[in-house]
Amino acid sequence: MHDVTMPMLWLPILLSAVAVMIGSSVIWMALKYENAEWKVVPGEDQLIEAVRKLNLSAPGQYLFPHMMGEGGAQAATRKWEEGPVGVLLLRKPGKFSMGGTLFKSFIFYLVVSFFVAYVASHALSVGTEYLRVFQIAGACGFMAYGFALVPEAIWFGRTWKSVCKGLVSALILGCLTAGTFGWLWPR
Repeated sequence: MHDVTMPMLWLPILLSAVAVMIGSSVIWMALKYENAEWKVVPGEDQLIEAVRKLNLSAPGQYLFPHMMGEGGAQAATRKWEEGPVGVLLLRKPGKFSMGGTLFKSFIFYLVVSFFVAYVASHALSVGTEYLRVFQIAGACGFMAYGFALVPEAIWFGRTWKSVCKGLVSALILGCLTAGTFGWLWPR
């Protein structure tokens, strides 16, 4: 039984990130099952103008009604009951950069693959069979890509349907990670 070191795993780290990048692109551009969860706002121009009037052009996260907002907790409770209730995420205004966004996504996939390698290198040895590597790497990949979605539904109103679709994507990306690590695991 020989220990697996991180330098031994540079190729599965890199190639699993590439596989996940391709898989994510296929999910979003070809399969499109998650796209339907992003709805168009009726009267989008009026919403954009209302946000501008409120001087909310700075990037940030906004919760409404906010428990620490105007009128205190009692007023907020009433506002929550009456609705609407929501979360507003604002990005920096300007030209959208697909290249920059894809690059940041790839860096995220590399970081996930690095930590999958870290866990697997401590759980498995050189020569571990493919399916055992697949189990460990796949579980880690699935958790990394999917588990953060659940608190978004619990706390911030993300729909459970959206979470379930995201978990399907996380399972696919976790399996791509697992397959790559199983294939390239040190023998």
